[in-house]
Amino acid sequence: MNRIVTAQQRACAVVRQAGGGALRRGAARRLGGSTDRGDVPGWVLITIMTAGLVTALWAIAGPQLGQLFSDAIAGVKGP
Repeated sequence: MNRIVTAQQRACAVVRQAGGGALRRGAARRLGGSTDRGDVPGWVLITIMTAGLVTALWAIAGPQLGQLFSDAIAGVKGP
């Protein structure tokens, strides 16, 4: 863990020494370990929508998929 923190500190120092500019300051802030936790509501929405799509497809095509799987297993010949 110490190595990672040291590498982050070195990267921040390099970015700061490279010169000014909003882009560089933003990069230094990100490398320094911002408290931003990301787009959590977006990930939650994607997860819920994916679960809904899987449930809907399973409800519609469940019996056909089950039959397809059974046919595939029955068609496998062992040694």
